[in-house]
Amino acid sequence: MDMPAKMRRSDRSETGRTLVETVREALREQISSGAYPPGTRLPSEAQMTQEFGVSRTVIREAIASLRADGLVEPRQGAGVFVLAPPAPVELPFQNIDFVRISSMIELLELRTAVEAEAAALAAQRRSPAQEEKIIGCLREVDRAADAGELTVEADFALHLAIAEATNNPRFGDFLSMIGSNLIPRKVLTESDSEPVPREYLDVISAEHHEIVNAILDGDEEAARAAMRQHLKGSQARYRALLRAGSFGKA
Repeated sequence: MDMPAKMRRSDRSETGRTLVETVREALREQISSGAYPPGTRLPSEAQMTQEFGVSRTVIREAIASLRADGLVEPRQGAGVFVLAPPAPVELPFQNIDFVRISSMIELLELRTAVEAEAAALAAQRRSPAQEEKIIGCLREVDRAADAGELTVEADFALHLAIAEATNNPRFGDFLSMIGSNLIPRKVLTESDSEPVPREYLDVISAEHHEIVNAILDGDEEAARAAMRQHLKGSQARYRALLRAGSFGKA
């Protein structure tokens, strides 16, 4: 095949992309902009070869890439047709109402299953550096509480540090996917800036210290039990609020 001079000189465009990538992205842009609506046929290989100044091989590879992405569909004897964009997939944890007590109870039940095991694994697997990070996070929670500051971010950092100390990245991924909203403080106060009652924070602090001490002692069962008690205790507190109809959030 008599390749265009451009193909003979280099398999990369001036932007540093390969020619396949350049053609693929150009076609992708044309499809997304509506130049080729769903159901329409793309130009023939010969036409695209002329348009882009590349070989048929480059065109075929670019089309194969678009097909793999679900954007086009080759039809035998008819050409390559643009497909309708796939329906968006709803990601998990996107429909949680973080100011509803009932939503917090649902989340706490899930966290109990995941984080109790995370605490046990952290007791087994944590490194000295991870121990240091956990202790630092615990101290920051206590400092914020003593200073009358909001403790949500510090509390989340502590739970995330424990998850990371499992040395299984999926535990940290789970917490990070939900974010600091998994620390359900908002339902305890009327506004985001209003401090949580000190007696509540004292209970949480005692539970945190029990969890961390068990992890530092390498006591797998105690760490699991302490984390479970911590999160089950939170469930009980929020169920009490739900039964009382507090703030009308449930």
